[in-house]
Amino acid sequence: MSSPASLPISRFPVPALADLPADIRERIVAVQEKSGFIPNVFLVLAHRPDEFRAFFAYHDALMDKPGNLTKAEREMIVVATSNANQCQYCVIAHGAILRIRAKNPLIADQVAINYRKADITPRQTAMLDFAMKVSFEANTVGDDDFAALAKHGFNDDDVWDIASIASFFALSNRMANVTRMRPNDEFYTLGR
Repeated sequence: MSSPASLPISRFPVPALADLPADIRERIVAVQEKSGFIPNVFLVLAHRPDEFRAFFAYHDALMDKPGNLTKAEREMIVVATSNANQCQYCVIAHGAILRIRAKNPLIADQVAINYRKADITPRQTAMLDFAMKVSFEANTVGDDDFAALAKHGFNDDDVWDIASIASFFALSNRMANVTRMRPNDEFYTLGR
């Protein structure tokens, strides 16, 4: 059996860092300098540079913006919906980010396994209930959903953010599964 470090990170070709366009290489090096390693998602998606740029532009627009959702709550949405979509990469990677942003070593496992039993607020549970509905029954979203979220202090912009994050990561989950994207070993211990 191969050691985890020797297993391929994708079923598609992974370009060498030196062969990437300068803007993509610079972004990846900046992430490496900040985190101490290169998350595999960057290398796997670099297989298609134009799509890499579009993917990360939308990712950043959703995940790094100010608003009524905290960065930890945004990560909760990713972890809960990614688990429902059976995306190992996103649950492991974003679980690590959630632990760090929430400053809670237990929260990611709780949210991934069953967010309704997790140590989160009723507001966060309502947020995740809606994110799951968007993930699996977006065609049934209606005024009652907006009213339920409003009772927890979410405005229309917040609802848009929740829906956008759940929708974007549905794309990410599917591509991670199709590419057989492997989580970096480093993610497993971050924030614990």
